[in-house]
Amino acid sequence: MDGIEYYLLLGAILLIISVLAGKVAYRFGAPALLLFLGVGMLFGYDIISFDSAEATQTIGMIALCVILFSGGMDTKFTEVRPVMAPGVILATVGVVMTAFLVGGFVWLAAPYVGIMISFPMALLLAATMSSTDSASVFSILRTKKQGLRENLRPLLELESGSNDPIAYILTLLLIDIVTSGASGAPTLSLGSSIGMFFVQMIVGVMLGYGFGRGTVWVINRIGLNNPSLYSVLLLASLFLIFSFTSMAHGNGYLAVYIAGLVVGNNKLSHKRTLTTFFDSFTWLFQIIMFLTLGLLVDVQKLLDPKVLILGGLVGVFMMLVARPASVMTCLLPFRKFTFRARLYISWVGLRGAVPIIFATYPLVAHIEGAELLFNVVFLVTIMSLVIQGTTVSGMANLLGLAYEERESSFGDALQDRMKSAFTEVEVNAQMLENGSLLSDLTLPDNTLVVMVCRDGDYFVPRGNAELLEGDKLLVLSDRNEELQSQYREFGIDEVMNF
Repeated sequence: MDGIEYYLLLGAILLIISVLAGKVAYRFGAPALLLFLGVGMLFGYDIISFDSAEATQTIGMIALCVILFSGGMDTKFTEVRPVMAPGVILATVGVVMTAFLVGGFVWLAAPYVGIMISFPMALLLAATMSSTDSASVFSILRTKKQGLRENLRPLLELESGSNDPIAYILTLLLIDIVTSGASGAPTLSLGSSIGMFFVQMIVGVMLGYGFGRGTVWVINRIGLNNPSLYSVLLLASLFLIFSFTSMAHGNGYLAVYIAGLVVGNNKLSHKRTLTTFFDSFTWLFQIIMFLTLGLLVDVQKLLDPKVLILGGLVGVFMMLVARPASVMTCLLPFRKFTFRARLYISWVGLRGAVPIIFATYPLVAHIEGAELLFNVVFLVTIMSLVIQGTTVSGMANLLGLAYEERESSFGDALQDRMKSAFTEVEVNAQMLENGSLLSDLTLPDNTLVVMVCRDGDYFVPRGNAELLEGDKLLVLSDRNEELQSQYREFGIDEVMNF
């Protein structure tokens, strides 16, 4: 089988298997993202030939934009505000500390494994995985549906959503240092690197906030006839924000996260539809991203003893030493967090797609030893997802920080099992012949008028509410057929069904 049909078939099979694997993962308490990665590795080992780091990098960039924007939309600013300061410090100082601690460890430990590595190369390896992964954190914390005390969930989500810029800049700086060689001078000095970081952060925040406000204004006022186009408009706005901010020397990832925060915390037309669309779209891109990363890795090279030993040592050091040391240091000024909370934050330093995507940058730059670096980062990511990802809930329970979130009794019923139907009709003169009060209206049993729209204003009516000709009524009924018959008796021809 040749042509596009072959790739469509393989893509469809991969997506279906990944979705089924996600269901299995949820049942056994494993992160679904780990299963997506495993499916990609399985198919990449013997079925699909894929070795394009550039394509992986592009797919990862697009996926991260969607994931960060959707994560921002789902984050309530009222929850983030109290943890803004510690979150920002963890996302900046914490990333730098982690990079230097892990880099120093790699430089000292690698020779004992039989791998000679320079200090800049060791730092580059550490920089690529110095940030926690937004896709993993958002996915695991929200899939578990477990409440965390001391405002820990918004803190972890804020950190993971905003700590990519500093890791990205560290990675670019160290690639420049490594490629410059021993004799040449790096293009970026330390001073210019620090300046670039502040420019990227400031421009990213400003443009993210400005574009976010502009997006809300446009969506609320554009008045599209087809509601489905609002999702297209918001998606286009997302990519506009990322690309424009990047071209303006700001950090596009930070900008889309900030824009998502702004959009999600303001009144928005068709917000429920947009949220549902982006939830589905986010899962699609997470699956595609992790599948692609799994396809890229060479399993035989990943299982090389030197890679296994070095990756195992780095993974253990990062989980038990580097992450706890950076968290404890960064949170010293914030006395409100208990020691148990600090331990939990230290433990949920999940690595995932972002470190692997950053590890493709040395591959694209054709740096000597980049393949070893990529395989070590990949192995550390798997360790993090297996060990930390599967114990997110267990550790919270062990430390006494978990509580059971209340689930809506009506959420599923409204979507799937409820037999009642919503209809919208406009009040005419015939409906008011027996009186203008709502209680005078003849309706079937088990039928309620739940809302009235009058001249653009909405209110929930009581029985003594006076109805006017031209009012729009939102009606809920268990007896839709009888209601439709009653509408015909009222002379109503146009009925909107939901």
